[in-house]
Formats: sequence, C-alpha cells, structure tokens
Amino acid sequence: MTCSVSQVWMIAGSEIAGYEITKSSQQQLLVRNTNENHEKRNVGDGHAHARFAANMAISGSDNRPNACCLVIRWNSWNRFGCDVSEKLIKETADAMVSTGLHKRGYKYVNIDDCWGESTRDNKGNLVAKKSTFPSGIKALAHYVHSRGLKLGIYSSAGFYTCSKTMPGSLGHEEQDAETFASWGVDYLKYDNCYSDDSRPTVRYPVMTRALMKTGRPIFFSLCEWGDMHPALWGFPVGNSWRTTTDIGDNWISMVSRADLNSYYAGLARPGGWNDPDMLEVGNGGMTKNEYILHFSIWAISKAPLLIGCDLRNASKETIEILGNKEVIAVNQDPLGVQAKKVRMKGDAEIYAGPLSGYRVAVLFVNRAQYRSNITAYWDDLSMPRNTVAKARDLWQHKTLRHKFVDKMTVTVDSHACKMYILKSIS
Repeated sequence: MTCSVSQVWMIAGSEIAGYEITKSSQQQLLVRNTNENHEKRNVGDGHAHARFAANMAISGSDNRPNACCLVIRWNSWNRFGCDVSEKLIKETADAMVSTGLHKRGYKYVNIDDCWGESTRDNKGNLVAKKSTFPSGIKALAHYVHSRGLKLGIYSSAGFYTCSKTMPGSLGHEEQDAETFASWGVDYLKYDNCYSDDSRPTVRYPVMTRALMKTGRPIFFSLCEWGDMHPALWGFPVGNSWRTTTDIGDNWISMVSRADLNSYYAGLARPGGWNDPDMLEVGNGGMTKNEYILHFSIWAISKAPLLIGCDLRNASKETIEILGNKEVIAVNQDPLGVQAKKVRMKGDAEIYAGPLSGYRVAVLFVNRAQYRSNITAYWDDLSMPRNTVAKARDLWQHKTLRHKFVDKMTVTVDSHACKMYILKSIS
C-alpha cells in the first residue's frame, strides 16, 4: 500500500481542528478561527497551535512517515513494565518473524519506559542502561532492522519519564530527537509525566518540530492520556494520540476504553489516528471471546494494533487472534475511516464503517451476560433500503450463503462479537 506524503501533513489553505490557514501576499501566515465553539472545547492555546501547524506547512519540512497507513506493532509495557532488556527486544523481533506476524503487517518492536540510565552523560545526552542494553540502542536498531522490522523508543514531555527511572525530554527535545535519529529509531512514544505544568498543546509541538528537523521519518505517538482531548488538536502534531488512560487486562477496562475512544470517531483520518491504548490479547485476564471482541473493536475503530503480550511464549490461540488477516485488512483499509457506534440497545451494540470498494464493515457486540439476537438495519449502516447484500464472516473466514435485504440479524454469545463485511450485489 502506498501513501502520499501530502496525506500525512497538512498544507497551507487546509482546515484542521477548526482553523483556516492562509498566506498573505507578504508571505505572512494568517490564522482565522472558523469554529465558533472552539473556545468551549478546552483544548488549550489553539491559536498558537494553529500558527505552529501553519508554519510547518509553509516551511516545506516533511520528514514524517507515511502515516496515512496505520502501523501495527508490539510494545513492552503491558506485559513487562520496567523489566525490559536488549535480550527481550531481540527475542521479540525474532518471534514476530517466526510466528509470521510480520507478514500480517506487524513491523515495529517498541521499547517502552526504563531503557535508559538515570542521568544524562556529560554532554547532556540520553544513555542506554548498561546493565540491560549493553550493546546500546544503535546496535539494537541495526539488529531489528536486519529482521525486516522497525524499532520504537519511549520518552516523556517532562523532566522524567513516568517510571521516574530516567530523564524525560522536556528542554532537551532537539538533542533527544537527534539522538533517536542517529540511533536509527523509527517510532517515538511520548508520554506526559513530570512536566512543568504547561499545557500539552505547548510541549508536544516542540518535539514535533525537533523530530522533523532530524530529517528521519519517525512515527510520533502522543501519549497524553486524552486529558485535553488530543483528537481535537493532535493531527498537526503527531501520527496518533491516546484518547484514554492506561488499559487493564480485564473486561471492564477494555470496553470502557472502547467507549471513550468512540466519542472521537469523526476526528480520526489518514495521517492521524485515535489510540485507545495497547491490546491485552494473550495476557490472560480475559476469555477467548473477550479477546476476539477486543481485537475486533480496535481493528474496526482504526486504532493502532499494538500487541502487549509476551510473543516469545504466545499460544496458538493468541497468534490466531492477533494474526487474523481479514480483520487486520479492515484496520488497514486505505479509506481510513474509523467505524462508529451506529446502534445501541441495552447491552447490544453495532459498530459500522465504510471500506474501500463500496463495502461496509459491521461489528455486532453483545455486552450482556446471556446470548442475544442483534439486528443491524441498512438505515443504520448508510446502505440504501432494498439493497441485497452478501456477508463475509471475518472470524469464520467464509461468505454466508444467505443474502440479506434491509437488515441483518445475528445471534451473539455473551461478551462476544461477530464481524462481517457487507457488499451490495443488487
């Protein structure tokens, strides 16, 4: 799949987050608020932020990756926390290849917090922790790249990272960005701990500029926890933004993050994605059906698919869930439209969204403690009445023999889902 750079970064004259950006005959940037309710959104210094976006657009600097296509990846935090090492990262890269997940699109192996020494060196540079990363991050990146994968790293827009075991990047943005680029890093998760109490809308764009200045495409993931609604301002700043606080490996935590993320469905688009946090699939706190539902909601919501389990010891069942190529294809669809909740009735929910090729992805979710029949009506799915449609079951990997007109009713087990692609045949 190829994506143009123009899809990744806004250009002058576009309208992003309620601001119209133009250029005067004197080459000066003019920013006009086009949303009367913008100030009611509580998104911080919007005008300064829009000026920043406009400056980046006019400058012609565009070193961001082709983030119109979602990247899917593995991250160390959910399973390992601070118990992270060079050995773990290498073995995980090997496992991503040996399980075949790299062929399903998983390309990034991301180191989360606790990878660095507690202090910078005498030149002010971040330093990899000698006891756990003895070869250094540059050598590790080389190894990961040799496996056909990419390496991600972590920092925070504060004085310390969230574990408080190593320095953050506040005040060192350009220096750290250059360090990451020199190491061959391909992705940066940027957390929000131990700041100077300035707004994220002020701190995060500084790192955006620093990353772009390096000339290396580095995917920029904003981990702001959804505090100031980054879906409203994140597009000119990063490639994805957290819409929620950290997820836990249990049913309530998972569905609550899905609910929060769905509020911002209309703001995701190619180049900027809502992120409800990592996948818990394979960590043991939910049932198989709940993990299938978890993966399906994240996929249809165009959320980053971020594996959070131990891939080295993952079960066949876990690999089958994470590697479902038909569900992944919905997540990676080039149209890039996040599905929305189109119907809620009691504990029954329906997510639906358009796909390329005039198709519709539909997810039936049963949050009840008992089996339920759930009906999707064509009106809910923005399909014309009397349309005859065929349905492809993405978990059974088969096209249903029955054809559907005006509606589709399915039976769904407790805490489970069914996922289909509908295509009109008349």
